[in-house]
Amino acid sequence: MKFHIQYEVWPLKGIFRIARGARTQAKIVSVRLEHNGFIGRGECVPYARYEEDCGSVIAQLEAVRVQVEAGINIEGCQSLLPAGAARNALDCALWDLKAKTLNQPVWALAGLPVPKPLVTAFTISLDTPQAMTQAALAAKGRPILKVKIGGEQDLDCVRAVAKARPDARLIVDANEGMQPDTLPGLLEEARSLNIDVVEQPFAASKDSRLGQVAAPIAICADESFHTSADIELLVQNYDAVNVKLDKTGGFTEALKSIREARAAGLRVMMGCMVGTSLVTAPAVLLAQLADWVDLDGPLLLDQDRDPGLVYDGSILHPPSRDMWG
Repeated sequence: MKFHIQYEVWPLKGIFRIARGARTQAKIVSVRLEHNGFIGRGECVPYARYEEDCGSVIAQLEAVRVQVEAGINIEGCQSLLPAGAARNALDCALWDLKAKTLNQPVWALAGLPVPKPLVTAFTISLDTPQAMTQAALAAKGRPILKVKIGGEQDLDCVRAVAKARPDARLIVDANEGMQPDTLPGLLEEARSLNIDVVEQPFAASKDSRLGQVAAPIAICADESFHTSADIELLVQNYDAVNVKLDKTGGFTEALKSIREARAAGLRVMMGCMVGTSLVTAPAVLLAQLADWVDLDGPLLLDQDRDPGLVYDGSILHPPSRDMWG
């Protein structure tokens, strides 16, 4: 097995701003495995919120180079690295390699349904109500908008987007940045503002606050959720979980998390970090099992991989097998 690791920077179309800060680039680590003439690829987006950066992820991967090149398999990968971005890249590369070696698609190998086109949410970055109004109008035709909030004007921002796009359904995402007194007012207006779900209102350490709030719509855990091991605790305060490959540590654990979340009565959002089509492709297969799909990462890039995922507006098509899976 030959093991290649690469650091890459992909410029965004504009500023991507959430409660924790803003960025204009996607910094990623990609992995390529070569074995018996076949190539498997994976990608990850290290995230500072989880104490990761590209340097630390590359160091994790380099530390297991001997085991990987000796012929690690998907099962062995789960214990070789902890959940996180590094394992995601390696796990997805192993799935891609297995699919190409056996000449069978990943969805069939994983027991998933035949993938079909899906409608993805499109992100409106945190800004002033006026700027978010313009962004919402520019996203005309996109039926689901994810509205980033996390400041003093949260309600005004959501109202502005809803007024600009009364035809759109909204996902409101605070990224742990919502003020405690904002949530009741937001939930009170949720129906009139076409809000379907509120994502991670408070810091993960403050989840107990949610038990004091009567919510007419779903409250979804993002930063509070990492792997299937979290589900038993989260059912006390949440209605749904946002599954992301870079949190679960790959396709394998993400699939397990979705199945266990369903078994526990939780709904599922399939999300992503901002990266190329290579990091998003595996999530498209898993999104076939989700209630909400938030896989617009490649749409936020100035330029994507070629070949990449095909988007027809907000309709996301399954990945071609020559790209991944």
